[in-house]
Amino acid sequence: MRLLKVATCNLNQWAMDFDCNMKNIKESISRAKEVGATIRLGPELEITGYGCEDHFLELDTVTHAWECLKELLLGDWTEGIFCSFGMPVIKGSERYNCQVLCLNRKIVMIRPKMWLANDGNYRELRWFTAWKQKDHLEDFLLPIEISESLSQSTVPFGYGYIQFLDTAVAAEVCEELFSPIPPHAELALNGVEVFMNASGSHHQLRKLDLRLRAFIGATHTRGGVYMYSNQQGCDGGRLYYDGCSCIVVNGDMVAQGSQFSVKDVELVVAQIDLDAVASLRGSISSFQEQASCKPRVSSVAVPYKLCQSFNLQMSLSSPIKIQYHSPVEEIAYGPGCWLWDYLRRSGASGFLLPLSGGADSSSVAAIVGCMCQLVVKEIANGDEQVKADAIRIGHYTDGHFPTDSKEFAKRIFYTIFMGSENSSDATRTRAKVLADEIGSWHLDVSIDGVVSSLLSLFQTLTGKRPRYKVDGGSNIENLGLQNIQARIRMVLAFMLASLLPWVHNKPGFYLVLGSSNVDEGLRGYLTKVL
Repeated sequence: MRLLKVATCNLNQWAMDFDCNMKNIKESISRAKEVGATIRLGPELEITGYGCEDHFLELDTVTHAWECLKELLLGDWTEGIFCSFGMPVIKGSERYNCQVLCLNRKIVMIRPKMWLANDGNYRELRWFTAWKQKDHLEDFLLPIEISESLSQSTVPFGYGYIQFLDTAVAAEVCEELFSPIPPHAELALNGVEVFMNASGSHHQLRKLDLRLRAFIGATHTRGGVYMYSNQQGCDGGRLYYDGCSCIVVNGDMVAQGSQFSVKDVELVVAQIDLDAVASLRGSISSFQEQASCKPRVSSVAVPYKLCQSFNLQMSLSSPIKIQYHSPVEEIAYGPGCWLWDYLRRSGASGFLLPLSGGADSSSVAAIVGCMCQLVVKEIANGDEQVKADAIRIGHYTDGHFPTDSKEFAKRIFYTIFMGSENSSDATRTRAKVLADEIGSWHLDVSIDGVVSSLLSLFQTLTGKRPRYKVDGGSNIENLGLQNIQARIRMVLAFMLASLLPWVHNKPGFYLVLGSSNVDEGLRGYLTKVL
């Protein structure tokens, strides 16, 4: 038996936050070493963060990435463990999205991405070039400060795989898996048994099943070990990356990470018998025939063993049932985790939401309540980073920390019902009941006095006083009066978000949450508050 222990991970990387990103990368490697893994895979562009956008066009971004990689290689981080690190690399005049494959303080190969994600929320062709030279590996001249530090001047660059003494390993980066002719098909025919997919995949409702079916399909009829690593969290933009790093063997899921979490680092580990891969491939006649006339893929030989010999104390990872969240859970957990990431890195002390009692603002309030529950649950599970962030944001002292989601919400979440003469008792009551269920600090404010003052000012200036349509006014008057209320609520929300912490002797400020739905956002029918 050829026993191989592999580790992949969910990492909460932040665009351009090199210090935090390195901390997470190092922690994932340390954990992988502790459990005896000999392969460690991280997310796509993990060193810089996936969502750097036009910062990828700045030379400093690439330079800092090399500096981080040098730090990893000069330490003992890659000693005895094969690591794949995601970062941008400039070769000649082109910029590539790459996986840098390292072992024992050396760069073994640099694998540029061949098929770039460039639809929906993705714009990789704006920042990167797709690698098109599939027939050979080229020599890449390392930056001078890297080559001097590592005593290594060149490294193979391009499409290929690593041939170890006991197995073959290759990278297949994110979008390549979903291309019409994915690389893993011919790589498997060339003897590759372990596929490493580093990804930056954002959350989209019910998208997870599409991903998992692709991993399972990649190894079900070809055999192999498929490792998937993804970013998890809000990296500074609008998207939430939903993790779910996993390991699939011969079409069976053997290890699965969480899809939604407030953790910074989550490791997913599996122990595999690679002879099971060889056995499956040997039993498929069509695989044998196609492998005998395969197109050759370039490789890099590394005289190193990744596998261990069998002993009775070792147990193999068995197939598990795939875990899916319900659509309602996805809608709650994804935005809830995004809000926590945004809050903890913004420097703010909490959120403020104008809560009307309607569907839109009530949904946002419920998501913040869900966020508070997730944070308290993770603290109870022993996550010290989440605990430290919650203590700082909630301004706990004397060793106290959140143990109840409602108590935590009271500290970090203001909800404001800003009613007028046109508001109903039903909406006022719904807002109050929901606020009590969540635990927010709730205020009921009448804006009639402010509206009346503005109308009096208008009447002084023009000699006319607008009326609502129900009172005999025109459409223009009616729309103007509605807009006045909306703008007043916006101004009051920002004033209260700035000053209520001061009133309650708290430092900092609160972030104002908007509750416009997609239709309103697309049509511009909203008063933008965030």
